[in-house]
Amino acid sequence: MRKPILLKLLVVLLFLAQSSFAQDLYMPRNIKEAYVKGTRSMDGLPGKKYWQNHGKYTMDITVNATTKIVSGIETIVYENNSSDTLNNLPIRFVNNLHKASSPRSGNVSDDFLSNGLTITFLKINGEVYKEDARKWGTVGNVKMKKPILPKSKATIEIEWNYPLSKESGREGQIDETTFYVAYSYPRVSVFDDYNKWDRLPHTDRQEFYNDFNDYTYTVKAPKNYVVYGTGDLLNPDEVLQPEFAARLKKSYTTDEVMHIANDKEMSEGRVTQQKDWNSWKFQANNITDVCFALSNHYVWDAGSVIVDTKTGRRASTQAAYDLVKGTDFINSVKNNNYALSWFSNNWPGVPYPYSKMTAFQGFADMEYPMMVNDSQMGDAVFAQLVQDHEIAHTYFPFYMGINETRYAFMDEGWATTFEYLIGIAEHGKEAADKFYKEFRVNYYINDKSTEEDQPIISMSTQVSDAGYGNNSYGKASLSYLALKDMLGDEQFKKSLHFYMDTWNGKHPIPWDFFNCMNTSSGKNLNWFFNNWFFTNNYIDLMIEKVEDVNSKSTIWIKNVGGFAIPFDVVIVYKDDTKEILHQNPAIWQANQKNTVISLKSNKSIKSISLDNGIFMDATPLNNILNNQ
Repeated sequence: MRKPILLKLLVVLLFLAQSSFAQDLYMPRNIKEAYVKGTRSMDGLPGKKYWQNHGKYTMDITVNATTKIVSGIETIVYENNSSDTLNNLPIRFVNNLHKASSPRSGNVSDDFLSNGLTITFLKINGEVYKEDARKWGTVGNVKMKKPILPKSKATIEIEWNYPLSKESGREGQIDETTFYVAYSYPRVSVFDDYNKWDRLPHTDRQEFYNDFNDYTYTVKAPKNYVVYGTGDLLNPDEVLQPEFAARLKKSYTTDEVMHIANDKEMSEGRVTQQKDWNSWKFQANNITDVCFALSNHYVWDAGSVIVDTKTGRRASTQAAYDLVKGTDFINSVKNNNYALSWFSNNWPGVPYPYSKMTAFQGFADMEYPMMVNDSQMGDAVFAQLVQDHEIAHTYFPFYMGINETRYAFMDEGWATTFEYLIGIAEHGKEAADKFYKEFRVNYYINDKSTEEDQPIISMSTQVSDAGYGNNSYGKASLSYLALKDMLGDEQFKKSLHFYMDTWNGKHPIPWDFFNCMNTSSGKNLNWFFNNWFFTNNYIDLMIEKVEDVNSKSTIWIKNVGGFAIPFDVVIVYKDDTKEILHQNPAIWQANQKNTVISLKSNKSIKSISLDNGIFMDATPLNNILNNQ
């Protein structure tokens, strides 16, 4: 039976190679197989056989503020929509990063370490399992007694507990009575069409890859603790005193920045219902994760903003912070109203898809669905930019189910791009350019080490710390901005929307992005994608020579570094007039190493220079020729 299968596979591959949609970019063998099988398509669309699995999570979680133990009872109805029979069930618990035996990118203190997850009960489809989670890393494996058949469901019941780490990273104890509780529940790892089970261990550098699931969860917290969580709060009247429930409800309908609970009200215990424990119930559907935070002394601000002008739909904006130590957060609601509106109407220009966004003062400057965990910067402008960046992540990876673990540039690169674009709107282009160059490009372009020039397509798990950071953030963002410059804003936005609309709620990989942009633009952009994503290029132009023939000047420009970047040719004439000729990246399509620009003016030239703008040059001194 093997020969006919291999022959069929060969025929399909030959057909793809000869078709008008032929992919001439490097593609790993497992990715090629997905296209051959029809789960993905060369036109950028999900293939006719595309599928993804889904979970329905119901959780009751308790946070003991004295012992700092989080415990939960969880039921997962898991849908296997694939054609595979699943004999194993990998369970992911990212918080096991705090176990001493888990891999990390650097050293940690004893306060960061914990014993990790304990499972006290596990049942799958009625079968009881005895699993010793003490042996698990960030991904454990359960060998099932009965497999989950294709196109069938399984019911998984788990009881568990784990300690909040004393030293907070992306989650944990913020202070003695304030906790950020993320990655707090065992979840079924992703089973997809190109890698099967996602078994990559989690480290503190790589981020996340999750299925789109439905969540209903309850957080049981002591009285006087306010809980902030992903999703809609379903029972405000059961957990808040009437006055405060009314304030919260009013905030959903007004542009006004409201103080839901101030410092005095919190300290006097007037905000929550005065039961020993209050159960806060939240719900969020078709989302990749949920998290929550709680405190008994943070002040609580809220407002809302219209994010969909066609329907008038509003999103709630909330902030929770220490009144004395969290001065950056005083304007969070106001700033985040602006950010949600700007992102919805400008870049990416897709209405904010969720009902809420909460800024919580903690550590890590980290994004979560409908929440950000940000630190106190002591600089209002920088703090606003950080929150802009984290909120921008809403679109990648939460609206788009990016595999951040393997391809962080599909997420961080876009957040960095939107951070830059909203920064122009907030602070002007000069200030935005200055920040972008200082924080996103300067370190990369001035570090000549091998790590910095690894291809962006390199798996994020396989590059060094320096390579990871710049591949994921600055270099990827520059590639998107170069593409924007080349296509023009109108076509770039149309193409971006095509990609986002096509893969919203699904799991795109880099080749889906490349193919979507090709299809939507009507151009074969593979030369550009190969240049930016699959090479060891960097940014370095130089003026090689200037020739004068028949009173006409010709400028020879060499692309030493190789990246197809936009740039300006700045000509200053001897009469001190100036001419700026903008060149978009298409100038490098025919020849990616050299280009020639002819000047139409016959005036005498004083100087010629190349201005790359935010595309900082590795050797700027050879971008200038004087006394021509």
